[in-house]
Amino acid sequence: MTDNNFAIPNWRRNIYLFLFGQFMSGITSMVVQYAIVWYLTKQTGSATVLSFATLLGMLPMVLLSPFVGPFVDRTNKKVLLIVPDVIAAILAIILAVVGIINHDFPLWLIFVSLLMRSIAQTFQMPTIQSIMPTMVPQDQITKMNGQLGMVQSANMIIAPALGAFLFAIIQIQYLILLDVLGAIIGVAIIMFVVIPENPVYDEKVHVLADVKFGLNELRSNKGLWYLTLMGTVFTLLFMPAVSMYPLMTMSYFHGTVGQAGIIEVAYSVGMLAGGAIIGFLGNWSDRMKPILNSMWIMGLAYVISGFLPGNQLGFMWFMALNVISGLATPFFNTMLMAMIQQSYPPENLGKVLGILNSLMSISGPVGLIFAGPLADKIGVNSLFIIAGVGTLACGLFVLFTPAARNYDKELNQRISE
Repeated sequence: MTDNNFAIPNWRRNIYLFLFGQFMSGITSMVVQYAIVWYLTKQTGSATVLSFATLLGMLPMVLLSPFVGPFVDRTNKKVLLIVPDVIAAILAIILAVVGIINHDFPLWLIFVSLLMRSIAQTFQMPTIQSIMPTMVPQDQITKMNGQLGMVQSANMIIAPALGAFLFAIIQIQYLILLDVLGAIIGVAIIMFVVIPENPVYDEKVHVLADVKFGLNELRSNKGLWYLTLMGTVFTLLFMPAVSMYPLMTMSYFHGTVGQAGIIEVAYSVGMLAGGAIIGFLGNWSDRMKPILNSMWIMGLAYVISGFLPGNQLGFMWFMALNVISGLATPFFNTMLMAMIQQSYPPENLGKVLGILNSLMSISGPVGLIFAGPLADKIGVNSLFIIAGVGTLACGLFVLFTPAARNYDKELNQRISE
């Protein structure tokens, strides 16, 4: 498929406008998210509070994703992209007003805000995933997913640094209002983006039947099904460590809020480099190879991180290992998403993504329930060792399971036929 016969004229300009809008709305949202996490870390210093806050951010993805998919397939995509930004802006105004009046935030209000933001994002993420293959030619899907990953990585590079700077000079009550600015910019840009709609736009939603359909479609692709199960196990072991990043820096390495931001930047610099390699250099004939390599690299980086000394020298090594781990991360996420997008027609993709997102997220809250008390008992660094060993074990399973290891070869053969 060439640029000239693709359904959207000037599709490159259209997709880059979309990516620019995602960057502009994402940067402000992430600055606010980091500010809230640092506020909780500074005020409480509790692993349990951090893990509970992360848990609230994940629960909607687990519980709602299977039911969101059918609506994504049938609802106007621009509406699904705009509404979450508007909700985030309204929540920011409420939180800011309460903070200005009380000079502080009640914990319950922060938790409610995190929960509502997550519910809104549960609709937004599968929408973005499902529209990407309709906005670009088939042979550009992997590259464009890589460039979307670059945008998200750029946000993750800029947001912690900018957030740490603003957190130091602006009261958080006012800093939260950045979400309002981000929503205005994001909504304005998305109005000019061309997003194809599915032919089932007016078809009635049958939620339970659609959930069953999505599950059956995913299970029928054995390779993707095994990868999803491995993603579930990986998340169970990985998310507790991820939720403890600020505490690892500020408690274990005795660092500052600024250094917590540096660690986030280091990881994101690696992700940006990985996304750039995918976005500009490569169409792999077998995408399972970079997926497996990314699992080995992430697993080893996390195991080593858990054994570092709790001092500033250890912190420097931790920063370097996060660059390496970040470099590997997009190869797993981007390659897997591109294979999923090419495995199903656009009108069914939302249903499948809803099931997949739910299954790959469902074990996160289970891990987070134990993350805080476990970190307080055995040490936050031990969670990184557990995550690394678990990642290596998942990689071995994929390597020795032919249906998973050979899935992309079989997919390319089906596409070529």
